[in-house]
Amino acid sequence: MISPKNYILIVVIGLIIGAIYFINSRSASRDGSGTAETVIPRPTSDSSMAKMQLYELAKEITTPDGFINTDSKPLTIGEFVGKRVVLIDFWTYSCINCQRTIPYLNAWYEKYKDKGLVIIGIHTPEFEFEKDYDNVRTAVEKFGIKFPVVLDNDYSTWTAYKNQYWPRKYLIDIEGFVVYDHIGEGAYEETEKKIQETLSERMSILGESGEINQTVTKEVSVLGGSRSPEIYFGASRNKLFGNGLAGVVGDQKGLIVPAQINPNTLYLSGDWNITEEFSENKSNQAKIVFRYQARNVYFVAGSENGTKIKIIKDGKLISEQTVKEHTLYQIIQNPELGEHMLEIIIENPGLRAFTFTFG
Repeated sequence: MISPKNYILIVVIGLIIGAIYFINSRSASRDGSGTAETVIPRPTSDSSMAKMQLYELAKEITTPDGFINTDSKPLTIGEFVGKRVVLIDFWTYSCINCQRTIPYLNAWYEKYKDKGLVIIGIHTPEFEFEKDYDNVRTAVEKFGIKFPVVLDNDYSTWTAYKNQYWPRKYLIDIEGFVVYDHIGEGAYEETEKKIQETLSERMSILGESGEINQTVTKEVSVLGGSRSPEIYFGASRNKLFGNGLAGVVGDQKGLIVPAQINPNTLYLSGDWNITEEFSENKSNQAKIVFRYQARNVYFVAGSENGTKIKIIKDGKLISEQTVKEHTLYQIIQNPELGEHMLEIIIENPGLRAFTFTFG
């Protein structure tokens, strides 16, 4: 027999679910500026009411632009509510912070996929070339990702979660509540313990036998200490452009690197076409110059036909390579933090430079 207290709880939860269903049923597909569709919760106990006071309900995937690792089948978050725990990871494949998180996601997927965990990578692109399905699929294969990946090219799911960061993880429990989120790298032990906790709760709710492995994946330390900010080449964000017109789209010809090079300031030489997202050299032997403080330097770049570059650090040739694929390249790797002068000599036209990032 249901007690009056539990009866009232069931009625209240039912009214809430009904209201959510009514709102969602009247909503159309959303783009990046719209409001979100909330999943229908699956309350299971008295604690569900407390969760409603503490946590937000998960938001649904909206206007997806493609699916990877799903056998081409559509995927929703709502289909797992009441059945599984879902970990959402917002990422983009040319982001070094995202790349360093992927091994942990892969490890958790292999470790807990048979214990009720679903991981969904929401690929929200920073640059136009990251919207290309084949580019994302190639990156997924390169990084050994086996869990589902959803393309979020219009930022609709990103916006639904009010997200502003790459990477960012949201953990959704079996009832549909976002019980944990983490911004950026790190906190892997904390995140995994929360995964274990929600999986244990799921097992209890479903009456499943067994136990969740309480050991955690070993964290590999990443040396930090970079004192140089991320540098953008495109007009929409090239505020640190030292010898050209910042924030201006179009050709800038005959650029000359000055004798005095200021730290954390971008300098270009030669003829360049500046677009909103990237700068592309139009002359042979064009040059990029930047004085930085960091251990490692990463370069997001690409070229339609392939462009040869020379990497010079503190006046010494470090490497020569051909840039073609639009992706993240590690061009400098040092064991210790230090201040250095970086020069990139571009032998032929066509290099598209997007960003420098440092580690």
